[in-house]
Amino acid sequence: MRQLVAACLLAFSPMAGFAATTSVSRLVERAVADPSRPGDQRAADAFRKPAETIAFAGVRPGMVVGEFYPGGGYFTRMLSDVVGPNGHVYGIENDRWKSAVKANAALLADGRLNNVSIEAAPFGTARFPRPLDLAWVTQNYHDLKIPEYGIVDTAAFNRAVFQALKPGGTYFVLDHEAPAGTSDAAIAKLHRIEKARVIREVTAAGFKLAAEGNFLRNPADDRSLPIFDKKVQGRTDQYALKFVKPR
Repeated sequence: MRQLVAACLLAFSPMAGFAATTSVSRLVERAVADPSRPGDQRAADAFRKPAETIAFAGVRPGMVVGEFYPGGGYFTRMLSDVVGPNGHVYGIENDRWKSAVKANAALLADGRLNNVSIEAAPFGTARFPRPLDLAWVTQNYHDLKIPEYGIVDTAAFNRAVFQALKPGGTYFVLDHEAPAGTSDAAIAKLHRIEKARVIREVTAAGFKLAAEGNFLRNPADDRSLPIFDKKVQGRTDQYALKFVKPR
């Protein structure tokens, strides 16, 4: 009985929590350092900061993750490594983005990522085979406002994400900051969206804002320029938002 009590105390002790956090940090480090990642994706790490991004989002072993718009798998590979064999990453790609659909097929072709499934579907689709621990969209929330990619009711999309998550689950959004008052037409030109607007829209679906990450903020960014302009490309001012579905 004493041994059982001691084990329980250890499991809930600060040292146990520290050990668990350290273990996950090492998993993230190994995922980022994975030599099988393509060279062009590894080269992007300096400005995309994947370790900080994955840690902030709270990815853990065993999680069920819904990744919107993998785009060839920059984050998919790392998410797969971190959630491990007891977790799964379900990707949904915009079926209009043919190059991304092709890149995703190539990503899965060798069968190494056997805890990853990717479906091509109409833009704004938010359906998954299992309840999610984490819904993930990085640098693509603004695209939901661009009719060229597909007409999306963003409010309905956010409600569908809410339904797809388990109680207590996380909705993670990372995007490029836009000037105040940026219209949908301007979003299509700049590929940026205001943080304040994302917060308004996501919380309107029932989510609570849990945390903001500043690890990709850049006050020197000229937000009046499209993100693909060489003057700012790779150095845009980006925000990370972690929303939680109430229990």
